[in-house]
Amino acid sequence: MKPWVGWLLFFVTMGVVFLLGMLAASITQRRAEIVSIMSNKKVEIKGIESRNEIFADNYPRQYESWLQTADTTFQSEFNGSSVVDVLAERPEMVILWAGYAFSKDYGTPRGHMHAVNDVHHTLRTGAPMTPDAGPQPATCWTCKSPDVPRLMDSLGIAEYYKGTMASLGHEIVNPIGCADCHEAETMNLKISRPALIEGFQNMGQDITQMSQQEMRALACAQCHVEYYFTPEGKYLIFPWHNGLSMEGAEQYYDSLQFADYTHKLSRAPIIKAQHPDYEIYKTGIHAQRGVSCADCHMPYVSEGGVKYTSHHVRSPLASINNTCQVCHRESEEDLRTAVYERQRSANQIRNLAERELATAHIEAKFAWDNGATEAQMADILQLLRQSQWRWDYAVASHGGAFHSPVEFQRLLSLSLDRAHKARFALSKVLAQLGHIGDVPLPDISTKEKAQAYIGLDMPQEEADKKAFMETVVPKWLESAKANNRLVSRR
Repeated sequence: MKPWVGWLLFFVTMGVVFLLGMLAASITQRRAEIVSIMSNKKVEIKGIESRNEIFADNYPRQYESWLQTADTTFQSEFNGSSVVDVLAERPEMVILWAGYAFSKDYGTPRGHMHAVNDVHHTLRTGAPMTPDAGPQPATCWTCKSPDVPRLMDSLGIAEYYKGTMASLGHEIVNPIGCADCHEAETMNLKISRPALIEGFQNMGQDITQMSQQEMRALACAQCHVEYYFTPEGKYLIFPWHNGLSMEGAEQYYDSLQFADYTHKLSRAPIIKAQHPDYEIYKTGIHAQRGVSCADCHMPYVSEGGVKYTSHHVRSPLASINNTCQVCHRESEEDLRTAVYERQRSANQIRNLAERELATAHIEAKFAWDNGATEAQMADILQLLRQSQWRWDYAVASHGGAFHSPVEFQRLLSLSLDRAHKARFALSKVLAQLGHIGDVPLPDISTKEKAQAYIGLDMPQEEADKKAFMETVVPKWLESAKANNRLVSRR
């Protein structure tokens, strides 16, 4: 054997040993964390304990870091942990959601500690999502509180879904926390939302066979996904019957002839995307390399010689040394710049798509007003439905431009393409109706002007919300405290 072959084998062997050592160290650290946690238990907790404060004595470090999800001071180039009025920044979105409650109010999300309060305060609650809809279902609470698994256990899953937000509001008081992701007795990760289990079953997969590392993403996938409610019973469904792709979900919705609402201007049957974070994450390089959500959003931290998982769920950019630099050797500045470059590029296409699609909806209204027939508009409405679905699927995802920049820009490019095609088809219809030239467009340069154009009475909406906050919410909290469903240790 030639000498260089021997050296090659030596270095390969050393590399394998090094990697195995790192794997063993990781496993040892995780086992040590579990042993440390379980050996220091002071309170016996059993069953579904929805009161997060009950876990504080047993798991003080994890609990204290979870409390930090109330912090709203982090700010990146694009959003952060405080609420930003997205409609004020991009008023075209008011037009895109005309006829749906998102046109009233849409802000960027805050941390888990704010989950229930933000539902109380948004103008989207306290009234139907669409003018012709009934009361908002209890299903809307599903991802906001560990009180939900408790209610599903006591009422039954289907019966819980059949309730309304109002009828169960006094029960939903504890923000996203321990019981959402952990077994109380062992603190093992668990799936507390049956829709995720059923979603995997619809794909022919058994979620109980997933590894611990996969569970560190699936715990998040219980809520950070696309979903819809069945018309009867408002049963929560993840549309994964044809796989996790945008096209697969669209195919499923089309087979049901499902639409969340009919657009107030264009009359297009619109699917409102929720937040397909998990689905888009699965198409990205991190998921392909086995990196879980928790690896980046809940990194390990050391305190007083103890290593534990931070439950301050937030952007990885807030602690690059504990997140990105665990794997990447570039400087914090270079890593942050790389993320921003991807986001800037994606947002350029996003802004173009929003302007083009909003204009298409307005031009479609102009066509209807000038005598267009359903036969003339049929193909155009389908293009508008497809364009908006692709746009919304991308922008509704949290961090999609980072999780999977290629897929994110593919979705926006497809949206822009269909919006262009819709406008081109509309120009032909308008020509048939005798209109040649540009369609007169309204001034929608601000949120207020766009809301006035689509007929929203915002002073009345805000007055109704104020009354709701002053009369209904306090009664819910009083009831929860009286029945010992809410602990006040914070």
